[in-house]
Amino acid sequence: MKFASTLATKNMRRRPVRTAAMILLAAFLAFSVFAGSLIVASLRNGLKSYEDRLGADVVVVPYEARTHGQFESILLQGIPGMFSMSTKDYQKVLGREGIGAAAPQFFLTSASASCCSVSVQIIGFDPELDFTVQPWIRESYEDKLETGDVIVGADLNLPTDREVQFFNTRCKAVAQMEKTGTGLDTAVYCTMDTIELIIRNAQKLGFKAFDNVNPATAVSAVMIKVADGYAPEQVAGDINIHVKHVQAGQAANMFSGIADGLSSVSGIIRILIIMIWILAIAVLAVTFAMISHERAKEFAVLRVIGASRNMLSRLLLTESVAISAIGSVCGVAAAALVILPFSSLISTKLRLPYLMPGAGTIVLFAAGSLLVSILAGSLTAAFSAYRVSRQDAAFTLREGV
Repeated sequence: MKFASTLATKNMRRRPVRTAAMILLAAFLAFSVFAGSLIVASLRNGLKSYEDRLGADVVVVPYEARTHGQFESILLQGIPGMFSMSTKDYQKVLGREGIGAAAPQFFLTSASASCCSVSVQIIGFDPELDFTVQPWIRESYEDKLETGDVIVGADLNLPTDREVQFFNTRCKAVAQMEKTGTGLDTAVYCTMDTIELIIRNAQKLGFKAFDNVNPATAVSAVMIKVADGYAPEQVAGDINIHVKHVQAGQAANMFSGIADGLSSVSGIIRILIIMIWILAIAVLAVTFAMISHERAKEFAVLRVIGASRNMLSRLLLTESVAISAIGSVCGVAAAALVILPFSSLISTKLRLPYLMPGAGTIVLFAAGSLLVSILAGSLTAAFSAYRVSRQDAAFTLREGV
């Protein structure tokens, strides 16, 4: 076994260009498997996180906000938006049958100006009625939110004093939420009292966009938990029929478009991985066959001087395992350097919820990619190893084949 390993190492060093090319091919295999698996897993994690965080059966927003995609843009891509429905429409929504609980939210956009620390989406909620935001907040902060307190998304960078400013309103970031892989990671959450304070200060600064904005008389969205005995589609349909100027939708249906997009992206990635695998395995098989044919006389000489058939098989398999292992490690490392640091950029380009799995899962994906790539390289060499072990040494040397 030691002799086979030593000879395999010398053979690889003797042909550095050929060895490098095969290592590159094995690296490409491992890169595609690891990167593809990680992206698909991150998309699925993002969708699950998105479903968990919304926490409502039915969502009601102004008609224009839903038809123009503003609500989805806020949740998925973190694009700030501001819209509202009147108190009259809000009360009509609350008066419909089948509503077990209703939680209003108010969406406010900060400005890219010196009066604001950063341009973000600010989401106000009523602590007395809310059942969607507070369960998520309690994962990071259990105390009562006071006026001026805010909780920020995972992707927002906080100063050392944890103070942020919106329209000259100084707010204290009392906690930072866990990452969700959605646009919520760049949002800021606070109570309606804090929203009112921010709006009053914005009006004092002369921001005309806030002249007719008042969270005390309007809301941006209503999160609804349906009562027992009612179906979400039934409640949403009733609201759409009887309340003008608003659009009610089932939370599950809001995910359908995202799920379809996720399935499309995942399907494309899988197809690409399969195509890469077919191509790479075919090239590896042909390459090993050509190498074994080229080295036929070398193997024949080894047989004449006493090498067994099994030793020749071990020689080829040792080379293939070594090449596959080196290439696989390089491929997985390259994929990690590309995927892990740029997860936010990938999420932005895909425009889908994207949440990286935990470190343990990533390590498992890496180990699986290494194992599968090494096995693929070894299996492509197995047939050539079998042929070499069955060659007649005397015939090969005599014919010069």
